Amino acid sequence: MPSRTVSHGASGRLRGLFLVMVLVFLEGSVFTVAVASSDQHSPITAHSGSHKATDHGSHNNTGKAFPVLDLNYENVRVPFEISLWVLLASLMKLGFHLVPHLSNIVPESCLLIVVGLLVGGIIRGTGETVPPVLDSKLFFYILLPPIILDAGYFLPIRPFMENLGTILIFAVVGTLWNAFFVGGLLYGVCQIGTESSSILSRIGLLQCLLFGSIISAVDPVAVLAVFEEIHINELLHILVFGESLLNDAVTVVLYHLFEEFSGIGSVTLLKGFLGVISFFVVALGGVLVGVLYGILAAFTSRFTSHTRVIEPLFVFLYSYMAYLSAEIFHLSGIMALIACGAVMRPYVEANISHKSHTTIKYFLKMWSSVSETLIFIFLGVATVAGPHDWNWTFVTVTVILCLVARVIGVVGLTFIINKFRIVKLTTKDQFIIAYGGLRGAIAFSLGFLLNKEHFPEREIFLTAIITVIFFTVFVQGMTIKPLVELLAVKKKQEAKRSINEEIHTQFLDHLLTGIEDICGHYGHHHWKDKLNRFNKKYVKKCLIAGERSKEPQLIAFYHKMEMKQAIQLVESGGGIKMPSAVPSTVSMQPSTKPAPERAIPQLSKNKEEEIRKILRTNLQRTRQRLRSYNRHTLVADPYEDGLSDLFLKKQKMFQIEKKVSFNLASPQSPDSVNLLDEFGQANQQEEEEQGLMMKPPSRPREAKKPSEEDEAKDQQRLMRCLSDPGPSADEDEDGAFLP
Repeated sequence: MPSRTVSHGASGRLRGLFLVMVLVFLEGSVFTVAVASSDQHSPITAHSGSHKATDHGSHNNTGKAFPVLDLNYENVRVPFEISLWVLLASLMKLGFHLVPHLSNIVPESCLLIVVGLLVGGIIRGTGETVPPVLDSKLFFYILLPPIILDAGYFLPIRPFMENLGTILIFAVVGTLWNAFFVGGLLYGVCQIGTESSSILSRIGLLQCLLFGSIISAVDPVAVLAVFEEIHINELLHILVFGESLLNDAVTVVLYHLFEEFSGIGSVTLLKGFLGVISFFVVALGGVLVGVLYGILAAFTSRFTSHTRVIEPLFVFLYSYMAYLSAEIFHLSGIMALIACGAVMRPYVEANISHKSHTTIKYFLKMWSSVSETLIFIFLGVATVAGPHDWNWTFVTVTVILCLVARVIGVVGLTFIINKFRIVKLTTKDQFIIAYGGLRGAIAFSLGFLLNKEHFPEREIFLTAIITVIFFTVFVQGMTIKPLVELLAVKKKQEAKRSINEEIHTQFLDHLLTGIEDICGHYGHHHWKDKLNRFNKKYVKKCLIAGERSKEPQLIAFYHKMEMKQAIQLVESGGGIKMPSAVPSTVSMQPSTKPAPERAIPQLSKNKEEEIRKILRTNLQRTRQRLRSYNRHTLVADPYEDGLSDLFLKKQKMFQIEKKVSFNLASPQSPDSVNLLDEFGQANQQEEEEQGLMMKPPSRPREAKKPSEEDEAKDQQRLMRCLSDPGPSADEDEDGAFLP
């Protein structure tokens, strides 16, 4: 029986091979006949011509055979080449991570640029024209948005908001300083007589300032590619990465401002004032557009409970629409994407299913990784393809000025920032921030957008920009990891957040907010608490469906940790039978003894929902709504002095009354005790335990007896204390919103 099967399979393969040979022969004969009959025209043209002849009633035309196999590359050229580029980029990324020694020495971005240089060199060596793959529209509308959306959607909100002031100073003031420092000194160098003075002398001040604004921006793609590999600590990572995200608004405003001034040739005070206003319009307008689309995305996700399949699509479409809408009005598209992702994430994740959340997470990571890989490969190909105008003086001075301006700006701004920061930036931190100012494809794309007719020095600018990009990515990117290890800079701790840490974080937030209320100083904790209350009362009810809008943050965090633990158990093979001896990693105090196996009771849906409501309303009451006090409005209470002593005395009297039994018949018996003597001895013992204290001179025993007025005052104080109802337990507390 097996021999028959083998012989049958062999005969089947022989028949298939014979059929393929026949088809190839027929295709060759048909293709030859078609070419001969069409007079060097395409088969489609000949075929349509034969149809036209038939339609006109020409019966003498000899029709051609039906083409069995045809070659038509032009119809699929564009999608085929795009797929080929993506496949090449993915294979290069896969091969890079398969060689661990190579990935420990060379950053991924450097290797991808080298691959792009090799591909461009091969295309140029074969005599073909290298296509302009890194076109500005392709970069800004296709490749850049997924990278920024991934960074904005998974942006760590808490460290970003805590260091927002420092990030804004580096992004705004630092970028302005770099642009004017590099542009002004470059103009001075161009005016000095050199060998190529005839070329450099044509570059004016506005052109130099335009070039300085292009080259001064830190690139988020290059920073992400390098800083994620060295695992720098969270503070330095958020400072450099936040600066690279927020300096886009400054770069866009300066670019359009100096581009317009260079075309006009004159700058007035009114135009400069309008340029300053345009900075705020571009930055705040981009944030406003992003917030608007983020709210729309969150509101739409409220109604997707019956169509879970399209939930990730709304996240991507609303984000991309926010980016395009900002670009329509020349606003900051990067700011719009960041704001949209950060605003919609907490509400969208509360509405969508876990599968949709996993889809969004991994699709964004995949999409941004492929875009980042294509950007660096295209940058290498464009370096080989593009026209260049090399000028040693201009290129060398540009690289030196970029380094000097970065160091001076970081050191000078940090000196001012440290006067207001609680956690100071050390010298090592300043060095890493200055050394991590990498330039990338955004600068190249902005230079590529320049019009050759209005800017004849465009090739000189592009050559200098590519040189600065290669220097920062190769030299600084390859040496920053050894320098971090040499300087012993603190690295990121890969520790999962626990329930214990979450509880203490919320406790510290409430404690610091209360301290600010008492002191009368309204800091960022006070305003964050106001935002949390507003979010709890109004925003969550509109954007989150069902009972999830009333769920405290601690319960939501517990559900998230339990879901992660369940997924890890399933992936590790423990999802079939969960061992009871394994303690939960979410619990605050893991058990040391294995618990005996017991059956889990089955609850009805109504009972389960009732338990959930009880937990939601009673598990987290960290802060009651109280009347706020501060040192400016605090009024002295005349009955407050000695009130605590009165409480202690009353408590001790109650304790003594429980221990002592009175014998009224024989007051001198050993069972009877004088209550006042016992109370006086207890009070004296308490004062001796407290140590040496200044006490008023003692009075005779007759004077120690309380008078009627003292007893009336004590009774009044006690009644005032007991009449205070305290905080109401029925008032709704506000859960935390910001993580």
